[in-house]
Amino acid sequence: MNNSVDTVQQEVDLLYKSHYGILVASLLKLFQDHSLETVEDLVQDSFAAALTAWRKDGIPSNPAGWIYTVCRNKGLNKIKQSKKISSLSDEPDLTAIAPVFRESALEDPSLQLLFACAHPDLSPKVQVVITLKYVANLKVEAIAKALGMGIDGIDKLLLRARKKIKEEQVFLKEPELSHLNHRLPIVHKIIYLIFNEGYKPSVGADVLNEELCEEALLLNKALLDHRLGDTATAALYALMLFNAARFKARSGPGGELLDLEEQDRELWNKPLISMGCEFMKQSAGGEMSTYHYEASIAFLHCTANNFQSTNWTLISQLYLQLLQMNPNPFVELSYSIALYYSGQKVKALDLLNALRQHPFLNQYYLLNATLGKIHYLEGDHEKARQFFLKTLEQTTLKREKDFIRRMMEKLN
Repeated sequence: MNNSVDTVQQEVDLLYKSHYGILVASLLKLFQDHSLETVEDLVQDSFAAALTAWRKDGIPSNPAGWIYTVCRNKGLNKIKQSKKISSLSDEPDLTAIAPVFRESALEDPSLQLLFACAHPDLSPKVQVVITLKYVANLKVEAIAKALGMGIDGIDKLLLRARKKIKEEQVFLKEPELSHLNHRLPIVHKIIYLIFNEGYKPSVGADVLNEELCEEALLLNKALLDHRLGDTATAALYALMLFNAARFKARSGPGGELLDLEEQDRELWNKPLISMGCEFMKQSAGGEMSTYHYEASIAFLHCTANNFQSTNWTLISQLYLQLLQMNPNPFVELSYSIALYYSGQKVKALDLLNALRQHPFLNQYYLLNATLGKIHYLEGDHEKARQFFLKTLEQTTLKREKDFIRRMMEKLN
């Protein structure tokens, strides 16, 4: 067996990525007297033990089974140490774990956890964080980096979440079949938020977090593969595929941020766009969701030959329908941009200026960046400069600051 340090570390990392949340949920079911924190410590200790043992003895033939056995034994030892049992005859039935997932309405244990994380009593932020931890199996440091938060902030959020998970037995009570459809919109929102967090530039590393987007795509595809989704699931998948197709074109040769107009469309991933089109077709026939409208907008961008030939009129109409379904100042900002490029410049500027009265939007860098660019295009360089300067004060991301400075250079 190959037991080199690199090989062992790689194997342990892969197992952590695929099994951490499943092991936590399994041990919670097996040792219901143990707290979530205790179970997590047992799992972490077991992965550490694997690193040591496998470097010495080699990687076993069934690595996942090895780690589960160690987890189980550590759980038993914990019970003995706390004097909750006095003899082996009092030990819990260790065969009980075997059918836990197989008898479930959800065959995929990751999907079980995903629907558990969609507990309606948890806030959207908590739902996203515990999904990233227990379903995507990301470590706290990675979650903090992906969400642009401090490690302490994630730890505090998880502390509150663990209390709720214990009180509500979130990981022990799988939603009944009749409740799965009720939780599906929450699952969609979790996946949508995870993808969006990955798609935007990261505050910490200032790069696109493609791994987070891949996790969202995998979770969404699992819903479709297990026939747990609906037409909104297919529309959401199409939307994410269209956006993921543009990853490589969002940065220039020097790593600089490029807007849609500057991107080299030859770099867009054509197979992903084609796949997105297929799932757009699959999303037809059901009730129209916000994901349908957003996917339609992304489709029009991805299939346009260039920026100028984009069907901005239809895009503005789709944004208007989206606004009617989900009134939202951020959607209104996008609607205003589409109106401007469709030729309705006066109406667009009126809407953008009205958004400046919104207490949050006026402090939002993209609103002022948009106003700066539009005034630049209209030839009013002085107003453009004012809005660009305000934008520089409102963003902390280096690449965005560099983008605005490049725009300001055009004013000279």
